[in-house]
This record gives sequence, C-alpha cells and structure tokens, in this order.
Amino acid sequence: MRFCGGLAAMALLLLSATVAPAQQGRVVFESSDKRLAAGFEWAKRQALAYVFHGDPVGDWYEAALPNRNAFCMRDVSHQSTGAQVLGLAPVTANLLRKFAFNIADARDWCTFWEIDRSDRPAPVDYTSDSDFWYCLPANFDILNCCYRQYLATGNRAYLEDRVFLNFYERTVSDYVRRWDKDRDGIPESYRKYGRRGIGSYTEDLELHALVGGDLVAAEFAAFQAYARIQELRGNSSVAAEYQRKADLLRAQYNGKWWDAKNDRFYTSLLQDGGFHARDPVSPFDLWFGIPEAGLRTERTLDRLLGQSAADVEELSYVPEIAYRYGRNAAGYAALMRLTDPKLERREYPEISFAVVGAISTGAMGIRPDAAGRLVETLPRLTGDTAWAEVRHLPALGNQIGVKHWGIGETQFTNESGPPIQWKAGFPGQAEALLVDGRRAVKLTGRSASGELESYVILTVAKGQTRKVRAAGVEPVRDRERTGW
Repeated sequence: MRFCGGLAAMALLLLSATVAPAQQGRVVFESSDKRLAAGFEWAKRQALAYVFHGDPVGDWYEAALPNRNAFCMRDVSHQSTGAQVLGLAPVTANLLRKFAFNIADARDWCTFWEIDRSDRPAPVDYTSDSDFWYCLPANFDILNCCYRQYLATGNRAYLEDRVFLNFYERTVSDYVRRWDKDRDGIPESYRKYGRRGIGSYTEDLELHALVGGDLVAAEFAAFQAYARIQELRGNSSVAAEYQRKADLLRAQYNGKWWDAKNDRFYTSLLQDGGFHARDPVSPFDLWFGIPEAGLRTERTLDRLLGQSAADVEELSYVPEIAYRYGRNAAGYAALMRLTDPKLERREYPEISFAVVGAISTGAMGIRPDAAGRLVETLPRLTGDTAWAEVRHLPALGNQIGVKHWGIGETQFTNESGPPIQWKAGFPGQAEALLVDGRRAVKLTGRSASGELESYVILTVAKGQTRKVRAAGVEPVRDRERTGW
C-alpha cells in the first residue's frame, strides 16, 4: 500500500507534537476519601516516573517489565487510558504508530511485540523475522486501542493517517487469513509455532492453546472498532460487513464457548479440538466486551471478582472492568489492593497507569466520546467516598473538571477549549434532574455497559461551571461477591 499525499502529511503533524514535562500530570484528584486520594497521588507520581523524552524512539513511556527500557503491545493498549488522563496522549500516539508502522508480510502481518528506547525490536523478544515472541490477540488489541484513543482525544490521525489505516486493514484481512489455517475466521496457534504466534495472552507454552478465548474476544473488539472507524470515514458498506463479522464472533463465543453445566466460559480450545476451562479465569472476555448481557456477563463477573488474580498484570484490569459493569464495591476494593504498598510487584508500570485510569473512568465515570463530541459522566462512588473531584483532565482537546457528591450530584467545568457537550448521567431511575437548581427534562436510557441511567445533555461554554442533581436516586445495590 502506498503512503503519499497531503492527507498523510496532515496526520503526521497531529502525531508529531511532543509533550513538555510541564504539561504532563497536570491532572489533580481530591476526595473526602483519603485512601483513594493517596492512591491516585502515588499512581500519578509512579506513572510519570516511567515517561522519557529525547530517545531515538521519540517520547515514550515504559510499558513492559521494569528496566527493559521498552514498551509492549498489550501493556500500551491497557496503559493508554491512564496515559490520556495524565496528558500523555501524544506519547501514546507515537507508541501506537510505531507498532502500526512495523506490520510486515515477512512477519506474517505481525509487528514488533516489544520496542525499546533505541527504536528497535526488543532483543529479549526478537531474534529474526522467523523467530520472535508474539501473542496473537495483540494486533486486535492495538486496533481497538486506537479507536478508544480517538474517542478520548478526537485525534483524527487515528482515522486518517495511512500508517494506521494500513495497520487496521492488514489486521482485519491479511493477518487473519495468514494465521487462520482451518478457515473458520479465527486465527489459531499450533505447537510447532513455539513462541511465534501464541494463541492467547495466557503465555502457557506447555498447554499451548490452539485458540484462547481472549483471542476470540480481542478479534471481536477489533472488528467492532474497525466497523466504527469505517463508519466515521463514511464507508458504510465496509462498516456493516465488519459489524456482521463481529456479531458472528460474539454469537459463536456465547454459544460454543459457554459451558452451561458449570455456568462459565471455556478459556481455551486445545490442540485436540476439545475445550478447556482453567482457573483463575482471565479478565479479557469482559475487557473486550464479548459476553452477551444478562446471565453470561453476570456469571463471568461473579467468577472474576470472586477469585484471586493470577498476577498483578491481570489484577490491574479488574477495577476498570468492575466499575464498567456497575460492580462498584468490587472496583473500589481492587483499587485499594493495587495501591497497597504491600502489594508484590506494585512497581510494574501497568499498575500505576491502571489506577489512574480506573479512578478517572471508573469511580468518576468520565468517558469522552469524540464521535458525539461530548463527555459523559456517571458517578460510581461507594459509601467510602462522600465526594471526589478531578481537575485539569484532558478530554477531546479541552481541559475539564468534574466533581461528584455521592452518586446523586455532579458539577462539570469546561476549564479550557471550545464549548463542549456534557452528558450528565446518574445510575438508575431518578425522580427528577435539577440543572443549576431548575427542573429539567429527564432522559432515560442505557449506559455503555447496559445499565439503566437517567441523564441530561448540556452545553458548557469555556470557563463555565454547571451542576446537575438527581432527585430520588437510590444508592446502588451491591450485588457482587468479591474476593478482593
């Protein structure tokens, strides 16, 4: 594919901006909950210690085992949310573009799993194009991450830069075909592959799953993200094609992969064609959103939240997942565990970035949506937290402030940038919504995770502060059982 013309040049300008140290970490979090506030402050300080400038690879942050001086695909995909909160979106764009740029036919449409500060494939993972470490969910994870970063930032490079578009197109077509030997539409991994093409993020080369459930989930999320990217680009027929493919994967997963006898999903398809269930379960099916709403999602949440995670990497996903699905007490408990100084391997970069992300998008329920040019809020505070406030938060090119009092009152400030739409959401069915003290027309619907919510959409001008109170909101009922 050719890379030429003014469109690519314009997109590169969007990616070339560096982040001055003074612009990093301006976000401030305060709360009546001193443990939560202290946890955020530790995480912010720790995450920023992993940010570097002036190396051959450009601005980057560590997203791998500490002291490797590198960033890997899975970690960057996850750390990107916290990085956005910390004002590091241009750094994330640089890292994602490095992965996208290095996709190659010679590597069977893989890119480099891990890149170091010298702009090389990390030697610990890469020997040659025929001998390198690679987990097959990674291409899909990166594609999904690029779409999420577009939603959070509005950076149109994710929709227009030919390097990104080439990566997306190769991933959903050539990558799948190259690794899908049985032609069922899902890549698989055979024992003879060794470390080059592992069929799961569960790096168990002894079991060597033919297909991990997380691989199916990641492919589903990538196809869905690609469909939305194509819709935004005006390619409705391509968007419809890949949404159908995503829907098919979801139906197959919720059908064939569901173990009805034990009320759980299988975790792997083995080399002999049989399904396998292992504990502890991974968080990735919920992370990528493939379980259908209802019983399967609830049982999967019960299992994930009722176990001890295999390692801190998997634990780092738990707060975001729990909050996303309304399991707020479990999300809070997992945050407290991640920020506990006694937690072994707490220094792993993913932990601090995940804490920042989970407090902002989880407990505070802040979700920018560039496609709709609005910012949604949905308070998810528990009884431990009377109020919480975030200021100087980057969102869609603006800086905003959000303060919640419990789950029934929210204040939103457009600190800088053009007028912005604010969707002020509250859990459940409110009796009424009061906007700046006056009764407003209340709307009801479903949140991104399918929960009933009451909301109103307002325009907030530059420098303006607005407040919405939900009358008659009942406290969220804790329906989770949790081992945290």
